Amino acid sequence: MDKLKQLESFVSVATRGSLTAAARAEGVAPAIMGRRLDALEERLGVKLLMRTTRRISLTHEGSAFLEDCQRLLADLSNAEASVSAGGVKASGHLRITAPAGFGRRHVAPLVPRFRELHQDVTISLNLSDRVVDLAGEGYDCAVRVGDMPDSALVSARLADNRRLCVATPAYLKRHGTPQHPAELAKFDCLTLSSDASQTRGWAFRVPAADGSEVMHIKPAGPLDCSDGQVLHDWCLSGFGIAWRSTWEVQGEIATGHLVEVLADFAAPPNGIYAVFPQRKHMPLRVRLWIDFLKENYGRPEFWTAGH
Repeated sequence: MDKLKQLESFVSVATRGSLTAAARAEGVAPAIMGRRLDALEERLGVKLLMRTTRRISLTHEGSAFLEDCQRLLADLSNAEASVSAGGVKASGHLRITAPAGFGRRHVAPLVPRFRELHQDVTISLNLSDRVVDLAGEGYDCAVRVGDMPDSALVSARLADNRRLCVATPAYLKRHGTPQHPAELAKFDCLTLSSDASQTRGWAFRVPAADGSEVMHIKPAGPLDCSDGQVLHDWCLSGFGIAWRSTWEVQGEIATGHLVEVLADFAAPPNGIYAVFPQRKHMPLRVRLWIDFLKENYGRPEFWTAGH
């Protein structure tokens, strides 16, 4: 007997609460549904349903197994839909979140384009620099930048990112160019204020006798701000050297508006990730959104184009 048919029959009976109703929905005799359930329970060696002449109820094991079966069947349906021409369309409401600065520049412009491809999906985008509790607050997916801490969340790497020191050509012409991270003390460094992130300071890879190692420096400067976009704007205006992410400045480096300095000491790259709750069943709309991000972030020209 087909194992998949047994699972489908079990889910149908459990959700409808009746052998007769499940048999009617499939167009078979109730006795056939009963034999499928008997075969499933015998194969598993556990009682899934308590059946009387009046009602059917799930055992404790049956309740747990029902959830797994529903996810398995949904995954199968999504897999078939993803490879079938004219298959099942993604639908439902997609709730996503991203850091404010990165989200404004590299997530928000993609949302309407994704919606054009999947018009049965509605989307809510939350931009916040706090770490959102995805499961607790009902979000399907987050885009996060930086190293991923251990957690119950699942992450998929979308692209590489690294931090680098940048300044305008005019600033460097007036003040010179640092040749070592230790020389930053002589320059106007544009830093995040103490109540913001980057508590360890700016990271550099500095050669050591036993191989390269990462060192952190907390440069001082005449200007600091709690908002990274303001630091970026100040840097573009020629007020000093800033330590920014490639996602933020790669376009301006390509056009010559900014110049990377201390490139030989750049810290190891981290990543840009899609993060989602740990669960066996991922809705089709979430999987398609993550694939859409991978496709766009995987194009080098994406990071240098204006959005």
